[in-house]
Amino acid sequence: MLPNRRDFLLAAAATASAGVIWSAQRPRAQAQEAPPETTTIRLAKSPSLCVMPQYVVDELLAAEGLTRIEYVVTDSGPLLSEAIAAGQIDFALHFSGPLILELDRGKKITMLAGVHVGCFELFAKDDIRGIADLKGRSVGISALESSPHVFVSAMAALVGLDPAKDINWVTSAEPKPIELFLDGKVDAFLGFPPEPQRLRAQGVNHVIVNSAQDRPWSQYFCCMLAGNPDFVRTKPIAARRVVRAILRATDLCVSAPAEVARRTVDRGFTQNYDYALQTLSDVPYGKWRDYDPEDTIRFYALRLHEAGMIQSSPDRIIAEGADWRLLRDVRRDLG
Repeated sequence: MLPNRRDFLLAAAATASAGVIWSAQRPRAQAQEAPPETTTIRLAKSPSLCVMPQYVVDELLAAEGLTRIEYVVTDSGPLLSEAIAAGQIDFALHFSGPLILELDRGKKITMLAGVHVGCFELFAKDDIRGIADLKGRSVGISALESSPHVFVSAMAALVGLDPAKDINWVTSAEPKPIELFLDGKVDAFLGFPPEPQRLRAQGVNHVIVNSAQDRPWSQYFCCMLAGNPDFVRTKPIAARRVVRAILRATDLCVSAPAEVARRTVDRGFTQNYDYALQTLSDVPYGKWRDYDPEDTIRFYALRLHEAGMIQSSPDRIIAEGADWRLLRDVRRDLG
């Protein structure tokens, strides 16, 4: 059906207002700051849709004086953590678990803020009713130390399983673990957006853990904003502006989800608008002011220590791998 004049006017008004949303209300603190030390920022581009704040942040960064954004393609697991530590990426949204593994090995990463709460969902065959039932079963992952591997290991350790011995990890980059699960070749699979949205669209609904809804996972951040420590140390004004822009983009995921989903598609980060919009509904983006990111690091460091995956104490991980000063500044800037 062809759009009528009213539909056209409403669409035009929505487009115009979206531009205002992205450009308006620059924080007052910005006017009192010196210019950023650089105008170039390298962000990660990973397969996950839950990191949409960094996919729609370019205009907000430009308003902060950071006018050149480069997206570096990487995976969502150990390679992303390594790229941050090596300085190949300046900033990225990433699950805290793989970041903690790298910090335990002495790699340099600085976690700066919590961005959103859980986005993982653990799908399993119908006879698996809980995490303890994974003992002796197969779980599909793309690689060891990938985000799904780390997350399931933390969940297994919490219920008394030894993830290294009690779970049969099936690693496969191609075919992807989601395909192995759909073909019945593995018993369980931990998906992150857009995979849970795809499975539900295909009628696959048996989820034994939803980290956005199920305690204790829903009480902690999933994705954190992490930066290369050399960048954060030598370019503190630019780093503060990146934190502020990312958290403003996170707010837009709550206040303007349709526009965020559309921009994510238009800019080539995903092809499926419906999955993007559903992700914005499923993932709690509105918690960054309420939750303490240090609690998240402490929680996951304890779980990974129980799982035998790290040796460091939570206090050491926090001391060497976190800096909340910019977050405190930005909370004051944004209210």
